Amino acid sequence: MRILPREEKFYALFLGQVDIISEASRLLLQGVRAGNARLAEVAKDIKRLEHQGDDVIHDIFTRLNSTFITPLDPEDIHSLSTRLDDVLDGIEDAAHRMVAYHVNPIPLGMVSLCEMIYTSSRALKKAFEALDKKKEVMEHCIEINRIENEADHLVRGLVSELFEKEKDCITLIKVKEIYEFLEDTTDRCEDVADVLQNVVVKNS
Repeated sequence: MRILPREEKFYALFLGQVDIISEASRLLLQGVRAGNARLAEVAKDIKRLEHQGDDVIHDIFTRLNSTFITPLDPEDIHSLSTRLDDVLDGIEDAAHRMVAYHVNPIPLGMVSLCEMIYTSSRALKKAFEALDKKKEVMEHCIEINRIENEADHLVRGLVSELFEKEKDCITLIKVKEIYEFLEDTTDRCEDVADVLQNVVVKNS
Protein backbone atom coordinates (compact mmCIF):
# COMPACT_ATOMS: atom_id res chain seq x y z
CA MET A 1 0.00 0.00 0.00
CA ARG A 2 1.41 3.37 -1.02
CA ILE A 3 1.67 6.06 1.63
CA LEU A 4 1.39 8.71 -1.08
CA PRO A 5 -0.52 7.31 -4.09
CA ARG A 6 0.91 8.33 -7.45
CA GLU A 7 -2.40 9.78 -8.57
CA GLU A 8 -2.48 12.23 -5.67
CA LYS A 9 -1.30 15.72 -6.56
CA PHE A 10 0.10 16.21 -3.06
CA TYR A 11 2.99 13.85 -3.78
CA ALA A 12 3.99 15.73 -6.93
CA LEU A 13 3.85 19.01 -5.05
CA PHE A 14 5.99 17.71 -2.21
CA LEU A 15 8.57 16.40 -4.66
CA GLY A 16 8.50 19.66 -6.58
CA GLN A 17 9.21 21.56 -3.37
CA VAL A 18 12.11 19.25 -2.53
CA ASP A 19 13.51 19.78 -6.04
CA ILE A 20 13.43 23.54 -5.44
CA ILE A 21 15.19 23.07 -2.10
CA SER A 22 17.86 20.88 -3.70
CA GLU A 23 18.52 23.46 -6.40
CA ALA A 24 18.69 26.31 -3.89
CA SER A 25 21.16 24.39 -1.73
CA ARG A 26 23.23 23.53 -4.81
CA LEU A 27 23.40 27.19 -5.78
CA LEU A 28 24.32 28.21 -2.24
CA LEU A 29 27.19 25.74 -2.23
CA GLN A 30 28.30 26.87 -5.67
CA GLY A 31 28.28 30.47 -4.51
CA VAL A 32 30.34 29.99 -1.35
CA ARG A 33 32.87 27.90 -3.27
CA ALA A 34 33.25 30.58 -5.95
CA GLY A 35 33.45 33.59 -3.63
CA ASN A 36 31.54 36.78 -2.97
CA ALA A 37 31.13 37.99 -6.56
CA ARG A 38 29.37 34.78 -7.59
CA LEU A 39 27.50 34.54 -4.29
CA ALA A 40 25.75 37.86 -4.94
CA GLU A 41 24.36 36.48 -8.21
CA VAL A 42 23.43 33.19 -6.59
CA ALA A 43 21.51 34.94 -3.79
CA LYS A 44 19.20 36.51 -6.40
CA ASP A 45 18.56 33.12 -7.99
CA ILE A 46 17.84 31.59 -4.57
CA LYS A 47 15.38 34.40 -3.82
CA ARG A 48 13.52 33.56 -7.03
CA LEU A 49 13.45 29.90 -6.03
CA GLU A 50 12.11 30.89 -2.61
CA HIS A 51 9.20 32.65 -4.34
CA GLN A 52 8.56 29.52 -6.42
CA GLY A 53 8.55 27.48 -3.25
CA ASP A 54 5.99 29.82 -1.69
CA ASP A 55 3.74 29.21 -4.69
CA VAL A 56 4.04 25.44 -4.22
CA ILE A 57 3.17 25.69 -0.52
CA HIS A 58 0.21 27.91 -1.34
CA ASP A 59 -0.97 25.29 -3.86
CA ILE A 60 -0.67 22.54 -1.25
CA PHE A 61 -2.67 24.50 1.32
CA THR A 62 -5.33 25.40 -1.27
CA ARG A 63 -5.74 21.75 -2.26
CA LEU A 64 -5.71 20.66 1.35
CA ASN A 65 -8.63 22.96 2.12
CA SER A 66 -10.63 21.67 -0.84
CA THR A 67 -9.83 17.94 -0.73
CA PHE A 68 -12.14 15.69 1.26
CA ILE A 69 -9.97 12.54 1.17
CA THR A 70 -6.21 13.07 1.36
CA PRO A 71 -3.39 10.50 1.04
CA LEU A 72 -2.11 11.48 4.51
CA ASP A 73 -3.72 12.98 7.57
CA PRO A 74 -4.30 16.67 6.80
CA GLU A 75 -2.21 17.71 9.80
CA ASP A 76 0.73 15.68 8.46
CA ILE A 77 0.45 17.31 5.04
CA HIS A 78 0.33 20.72 6.69
CA SER A 79 3.30 19.89 8.92
CA LEU A 80 5.45 18.57 6.07
CA SER A 81 4.60 21.59 3.91
CA THR A 82 5.42 24.08 6.65
CA ARG A 83 8.72 22.44 7.51
CA LEU A 84 9.80 22.17 3.88
CA ASP A 85 9.06 25.88 3.56
CA ASP A 86 11.22 26.51 6.63
CA VAL A 87 14.18 24.74 4.97
CA LEU A 88 13.95 26.90 1.86
CA ASP A 89 13.56 30.04 3.95
CA GLY A 90 16.68 29.05 5.90
CA ILE A 91 18.74 28.70 2.74
CA GLU A 92 17.52 32.06 1.45
CA ASP A 93 18.16 33.77 4.79
CA ALA A 94 21.72 32.43 4.94
CA ALA A 95 22.51 33.50 1.38
CA HIS A 96 21.10 36.97 2.02
CA ARG A 97 23.21 37.47 5.14
CA MET A 98 26.42 36.28 3.49
CA VAL A 99 25.96 38.91 0.78
CA ALA A 100 24.68 41.68 3.06
CA TYR A 101 27.46 41.23 5.61
CA HIS A 102 30.24 41.24 2.98
CA VAL A 103 32.17 38.40 4.61
CA ASN A 104 35.43 38.18 2.68
CA PRO A 105 37.04 35.76 2.36
CA ILE A 106 34.33 33.19 3.00
CA PRO A 107 35.58 30.90 5.80
CA LEU A 108 36.06 27.23 5.00
CA GLY A 109 33.67 26.42 7.84
CA MET A 110 30.84 28.12 5.93
CA VAL A 111 31.67 26.05 2.86
CA SER A 112 31.54 22.87 4.96
CA LEU A 113 28.15 23.82 6.41
CA CYS A 114 26.78 24.56 2.94
CA GLU A 115 28.00 21.13 1.83
CA MET A 116 26.04 19.60 4.72
CA ILE A 117 22.91 21.52 3.76
CA TYR A 118 23.22 20.30 0.18
CA THR A 119 23.72 16.70 1.32
CA SER A 120 20.70 16.97 3.62
CA SER A 121 18.54 18.35 0.82
CA ARG A 122 19.54 15.46 -1.42
CA ALA A 123 18.64 13.03 1.35
CA LEU A 124 15.25 14.72 1.68
CA LYS A 125 14.66 14.24 -2.02
CA LYS A 126 15.54 10.55 -1.76
CA ALA A 127 13.23 10.16 1.23
CA PHE A 128 10.22 11.60 -0.60
CA GLU A 129 11.01 9.50 -3.68
CA ALA A 130 11.23 6.42 -1.47
CA LEU A 131 7.68 7.03 -0.21
CA ASP A 132 6.30 6.60 -3.70
CA LYS A 133 8.48 3.61 -4.56
CA LYS A 134 7.69 1.76 -1.32
CA LYS A 135 11.39 1.76 -0.46
CA GLU A 136 13.14 2.44 2.82
CA VAL A 137 12.51 5.96 4.08
CA MET A 138 14.09 5.70 7.51
CA GLU A 139 17.66 5.34 6.22
CA HIS A 140 17.44 8.77 4.60
CA CYS A 141 15.94 10.30 7.74
CA ILE A 142 18.74 8.79 9.81
CA GLU A 143 21.28 10.31 7.40
CA ILE A 144 19.69 13.74 7.82
CA ASN A 145 19.81 13.37 11.61
CA ARG A 146 23.48 12.37 11.38
CA ILE A 147 24.30 15.44 9.29
CA GLU A 148 22.50 17.73 11.74
CA ASN A 149 24.55 16.31 14.62
CA GLU A 150 27.73 16.78 12.61
CA ALA A 151 26.78 20.38 11.75
CA ASP A 152 26.02 21.14 15.40
CA HIS A 153 29.40 19.78 16.47
CA LEU A 154 31.18 21.71 13.72
CA VAL A 155 29.53 25.02 14.59
CA ARG A 156 30.43 24.68 18.25
CA GLY A 157 34.06 24.28 17.27
CA LEU A 158 33.91 27.11 14.73
CA VAL A 159 32.36 29.54 17.19
CA SER A 160 34.88 28.63 19.87
CA GLU A 161 37.73 29.20 17.41
CA LEU A 162 36.15 32.46 16.27
CA PHE A 163 36.10 33.88 19.80
CA GLU A 164 39.67 32.76 20.30
CA LYS A 165 41.17 34.20 17.10
CA GLU A 166 38.94 36.98 15.72
CA LYS A 167 39.91 40.40 17.11
CA ASP A 168 37.37 42.51 15.21
CA CYS A 169 34.07 42.49 17.11
CA ILE A 170 31.90 43.34 14.10
CA THR A 171 33.39 40.55 12.03
CA LEU A 172 32.96 38.15 14.93
CA ILE A 173 29.26 38.99 15.24
CA LYS A 174 28.62 38.69 11.51
CA VAL A 175 30.42 35.40 11.04
CA LYS A 176 28.94 33.85 14.18
CA GLU A 177 25.42 34.75 13.04
CA ILE A 178 25.94 33.19 9.60
CA TYR A 179 27.33 30.00 11.17
CA GLU A 180 24.22 29.79 13.32
CA PHE A 181 21.83 30.42 10.41
CA LEU A 182 23.51 27.66 8.41
CA GLU A 183 23.37 25.24 11.32
CA ASP A 184 19.72 26.15 11.90
CA THR A 185 18.99 25.17 8.30
CA THR A 186 20.30 21.66 8.99
CA ASP A 187 17.98 21.65 12.03
CA ARG A 188 15.07 22.46 9.72
CA CYS A 189 16.01 19.56 7.46
CA GLU A 190 15.94 17.33 10.53
CA ASP A 191 12.48 18.68 11.39
CA VAL A 192 11.20 17.43 8.03
CA ALA A 193 12.87 14.06 8.62
CA ASP A 194 11.21 13.78 12.04
CA VAL A 195 7.76 14.37 10.52
CA LEU A 196 8.49 11.86 7.77
CA GLN A 197 9.41 9.23 10.34
CA ASN A 198 6.15 9.83 12.19
CA VAL A 199 4.21 9.57 8.94
CA VAL A 200 5.85 6.25 8.09
CA VAL A 201 5.15 4.82 11.52
CA LYS A 202 1.56 6.04 11.46
CA ASN A 203 0.91 4.53 8.02
CA SER A 204 2.79 1.26 8.47
